[in-house]
Amino acid sequence: MYKGEPLHQTYKSDLICYNKIILELKAVKDIAPEHKAQVINYLKATNLKLGLLINFGSHPKVRIERFAL
Repeated sequence: MYKGEPLHQTYKSDLICYNKIILELKAVKDIAPEHKAQVINYLKATNLKLGLLINFGSHPKVRIERFAL
């Protein structure tokens, strides 16, 4: 939904857990602003409150960023 109107294009997050949490998985060296914006847009479009951006490509360990609306 965007401003009360249904979207005609389909976007899919990587995972949705318990119908409450959006998980967006990445394997990149650094998380870019576009990756963060993607999670925020998914949260707004689905009216869910919590999103996690998980990057498996950062060295030496996984990096997790939490987004809440």
